[in-house]
Amino acid sequence: MLINLSNHPSSSWSSEQVAAACSFGPGIIDITFPQIPPSADEEFIKQTAEEYLKKILSYNDNETPLVVHIMGEMTFCFALIAKLKEHGIRCVASTTERHAIEQDDGAVLKRFRFVRFREYV
Repeated sequence: MLINLSNHPSSSWSSEQVAAACSFGPGIIDITFPQIPPSADEEFIKQTAEEYLKKILSYNDNETPLVVHIMGEMTFCFALIAKLKEHGIRCVASTTERHAIEQDDGAVLKRFRFVRFREYV
């Protein structure tokens, strides 16, 4: 089972990304990524990571291995990934190709195409 902890709910994913997610096991669970204020200190990050660790572990039934797709504020991701790995939970990032299209008015339209999930190592 894949837990999606990002700012992009799986309902907005392409069919390719959903198919890749389902290769980890049946089902995708979306957990909303926390708001991490830029002024937050390291203690806030530690406490929030601990809170999200407990939330994620509540889905662990020991029959279906959990995989966590985690993308967002980097210091929080680092703290939570370290904790998840201590519990033997795989963590992955989504990789994309970025296409920038310059508009006639000079604005740039950016489109992203999902390529694959890559494990945090």
